[in-house]
Amino acid sequence: MHRISLEGRGDFNEWRDAARAFLSADIAPQNVEWHLRGEDAGLFGFSEEDPLPVSTTTKKLSVPAAFMELAQTIVCHSDPARFALLYRLLWRLQQDKALLQFKADADVTEARKLEKSVRRDSHKMTAFVRFKEVGLQPEQVGRRRFIAWFEPDHFIVERKAAFFQRRFTDMDWMILTPKGSARWDGETLETSRLPAQQPDLSDETDELWRTYYANIFNPARLKIKAMTAEMPKKYWKNLPEADLIPELVLNAERRVLEMGARAATEPQLFHHRIQAAAESRPVPALPDADTLAGLKHEAQACTMCPLHCKATQTVFGEGPEGAATMIVGEQPGDFEDLAGRPFVGPAGKVFDQVVGETGIARKDLYVTNAVKHFKYEARGKKRIHQRPDAGEVERCRWWLTREIELVQPKLIVAMGATAVFSLTGLKEKVSDLRGKPMPMDGGRTLFVTVHPSYLLRIPEERRKAEEFERFRADMQAVRRLMDGTGTASAMS
Repeated sequence: MHRISLEGRGDFNEWRDAARAFLSADIAPQNVEWHLRGEDAGLFGFSEEDPLPVSTTTKKLSVPAAFMELAQTIVCHSDPARFALLYRLLWRLQQDKALLQFKADADVTEARKLEKSVRRDSHKMTAFVRFKEVGLQPEQVGRRRFIAWFEPDHFIVERKAAFFQRRFTDMDWMILTPKGSARWDGETLETSRLPAQQPDLSDETDELWRTYYANIFNPARLKIKAMTAEMPKKYWKNLPEADLIPELVLNAERRVLEMGARAATEPQLFHHRIQAAAESRPVPALPDADTLAGLKHEAQACTMCPLHCKATQTVFGEGPEGAATMIVGEQPGDFEDLAGRPFVGPAGKVFDQVVGETGIARKDLYVTNAVKHFKYEARGKKRIHQRPDAGEVERCRWWLTREIELVQPKLIVAMGATAVFSLTGLKEKVSDLRGKPMPMDGGRTLFVTVHPSYLLRIPEERRKAEEFERFRADMQAVRRLMDGTGTASAMS
């Protein structure tokens, strides 16, 4: 058994040199004991430690670049078992270079856990370091001096020192912690791994922090669990603004009621001038309610279902009022919701391309959707499309029915199951109805096909090409129906 002791205060090189020596000597992880220097010291204050082995091979050692970054981060962790974990990973990587990609592996899982903890601790350091001014530097006129005390969980001072040097390069500062310190004098950045003692610091900026925090604290959005997760209580003792938190939380409900009462008061004087100016303007004439323009204006204020709460705007149909052919899709997507027009996103581009290839002019079509508001689920910065449910389709059917009454199309093309349900009430599979012209009330013809977005979701290129050809054939059938050369069969 080989025993090695390390200082263990964030120095990657000391672990790398030892690990390289053991690996070169082909010593398995189970035959190495990793200790912190001073740990298990004997009667006279020292413990036994074996010299590093001498390599007897010329074998070249290599590891993936991802492991180097991972190891440099984990070495900063305070867990004594980190060195043994890293050596096990290093040993196993010699046989399997793809090891780090196996997230279910126990060693990889533990390593990622330690890495995440170090990165989180680093983030907290950049957020919660509070500098206190201690006077001017005697030998450098005009340069101010600051000191900060911080208590990290891990040995991260060296990792973050350059960040503070870039941000506060115009002043002299020191950051003291129990796990090392950093100093910048305007020319040289120095770090130390020795523990520091907490200084007695206080200045007038403490009150500025309290004033700032009191003003940005929103009692109406108070979520204690989220707040303590972002600002853990262990940091409060070194944050001047933390003194205010208990009272702000305690009085949050009262302040919300006071904010609500203030919201009902009279507006400021200048608001009256704005209102007076608005009243003097001529009232624009509203479009006739029995026209598409009037129906579109009315639809902008639609609140028939909850979808209007999250959508940017109502996306109404567009096209000539006397169009002989109406295209009905499912609902607006992300692009349509922002633009306020139907079929202008990726699916709309596919539609335009195919109908153009079949000789159909979009300007001759009335294009709309069964549902007029975008239904989605927010995932980070993305808005992921969600299919409207039956209740939402039924509530929006009123608008589609009025569009049909005003446009009076002879042919309606339903794209997708939602459009079919809205127009007929049927919940049949699109594949069972596709490509079969069917009669509708009012002497109209219904033609069913897939929605263009379906084509975009097909991952396999060969099948996607086949489905594009089927959709193109459907649009050619629509063209024949528009020209009066197609036939309508009875609905079965």
